[in-house]
Amino acid sequence: MSSTEVLTATAADRPQVVSALVAAFADDPVLRHLFPDPHDYPRLAAVFFGHLFDKRVGLGTIWTIGPGASTAVWQPPSGGDPTSTDLLETHLPADALARTRAYDDAVHAALPAEPYWYLGVLGTRPDSAGRGLGRAVMAAGLRRAAADGLPAILETSNPANVEFYRRAGWQVVGRVDEPLPIWVMRQ
Repeated sequence: MSSTEVLTATAADRPQVVSALVAAFADDPVLRHLFPDPHDYPRLAAVFFGHLFDKRVGLGTIWTIGPGASTAVWQPPSGGDPTSTDLLETHLPADALARTRAYDDAVHAALPAEPYWYLGVLGTRPDSAGRGLGRAVMAAGLRRAAADGLPAILETSNPANVEFYRRAGWQVVGRVDEPLPIWVMRQ
């Protein structure tokens, strides 16, 4: 197996993927908004990413290299609400849950009504950045969306990510200003 081979994540990959995503998003505007206390960030971000992993691993829509060097977590059009936080109720403190729900409500209101593939998370471990791994894992979901004849949608609150995604063929199709700037993009 090549070190850059893109694989579908399995439940056994959870610890490596979650740990890598926690590291990849340590300075991300959304995660810092949701979990602003640097002491609590690692634990709460692990709960958050573990929740996303658990919701999607059975769908076969998490692609990873490593596992965890780079990971794309996709939600297919038939996979339920991509912004649902119901399962986080018992694992996050009330203030973090409130921020998570407010963010998800803002994103959900900006997403299209028609079916689409949703790129919920694209993260590369900092020590693996700059090698094209993010594009490689993103491409697996884009191929699935294209095979289904559907658009791909994502959101980001990181201005640098907007440019990264534009260079990969995505277009900004919407913007939300609260609770923080959010760009909705489509390919």
